Amino acid sequence: MQYLYEENGTPVLDCINNVCHVGHCHPEVVQAGQRQMGLLSTNNRYLHDAVLDYAEDLLSTFPSKLTRMFFVNSGTEANELALWLARIFTRQEDVISLKGGYHGHSKLLVEVGSHKHDKPGGGGPGSFCHVVECPDVYRGRFRDEDTAGVQYASAVKEVIDELQQKGKGLCAYLAESVPSCGGQIVPPRGYFENVYKHVREAGGVCIADEVQVGFGRVGSHFWGFEIQGVVPDIVTIGKPMGNGHPVAAVVTTEKIAQAFASSGISYFNTYGGNPVSATIAQAVLDVIRREDLQSHALKLGKYLMGELRKLKEKHPLVGDVRGAGLMVGVELVTDRETLEPAKKEAHEVISEMKSRRILLSVEGPLENVIKFKPPMCFSEENADKLVATLDEILSNIEGGVGV
Repeated sequence: MQYLYEENGTPVLDCINNVCHVGHCHPEVVQAGQRQMGLLSTNNRYLHDAVLDYAEDLLSTFPSKLTRMFFVNSGTEANELALWLARIFTRQEDVISLKGGYHGHSKLLVEVGSHKHDKPGGGGPGSFCHVVECPDVYRGRFRDEDTAGVQYASAVKEVIDELQQKGKGLCAYLAESVPSCGGQIVPPRGYFENVYKHVREAGGVCIADEVQVGFGRVGSHFWGFEIQGVVPDIVTIGKPMGNGHPVAAVVTTEKIAQAFASSGISYFNTYGGNPVSATIAQAVLDVIRREDLQSHALKLGKYLMGELRKLKEKHPLVGDVRGAGLMVGVELVTDRETLEPAKKEAHEVISEMKSRRILLSVEGPLENVIKFKPPMCFSEENADKLVATLDEILSNIEGGVGV
């Protein structure tokens, strides 16, 4: 279900929980976990059919060159391991990431993730990290959809050229397939194709962070990277994988996995991929398929963005509506010409929506993008209620501030 309940039983519409992917307390997911806990709950040192069967099933959703999987507990662990694999494979240290990118809470990932290290006390990027601009065709330097992909990708090539001039090589390029904390950004056509080309020519590996965007959320495809027709060398997955249960994974190629194995460093994760986690994750995957949630995300996402674009025509505060499937962003501005961010108004919208029992959140480096990433069972009726309430709140705010 797509509701939470207050202590008095009042329902609250959840529009941002991309972790409870198939809905809060989905009975099949709950029952699968209960059954397995009653049979065997142990660490992954012990082989179990549930773990192997799930790995094979999930790998079938990936391009054929991605054949090896490492189980972990969280997106942070997944991205840490992905960079470890990349460094062993390339024997290089330097990483390129996106402005506004978020990949986890460990020291390494804070140094890589601009969303964290740009904040007061964040400490800035690590000496090995090179941050390039996010491919944002609304607010960024390049806004022509036909040429922006190549233009934004050229920033990656510039970093690579600078490294080579210093006698350095590239380890990896790490980015979300649809940057989430960066503001629900859908990269322009050709962006990843050109970035991956530059990275691979330099001997680096391409890492797609699918922790927030994977498992059918983008609607048109099961994985976000498929939107642009690219195949990463490493993919990290997490949040929705267990519908709230802590399970995540790294998927990579045989070649990279073998390089890691040949290093003599064995990888062991006590709880990652244990029988209970694998059983729950399998139940989530089964529900996604049986309830056709990917197609639902595509259809409902188009409907929701269509309704939100009607609000853009009505409300000057709405600068942009963008997204893919049930991953949608509404950017608020106080001036559509200068794109002055409406941070104060965005937070006011969130507060007012919460008082009306609708949960939303603010994202983006300027904290002016309202994000929608609901459980995938979100309905058209839910979308109508959301849009109608947002319409009323925007009218009230605009009337008060004279926008």
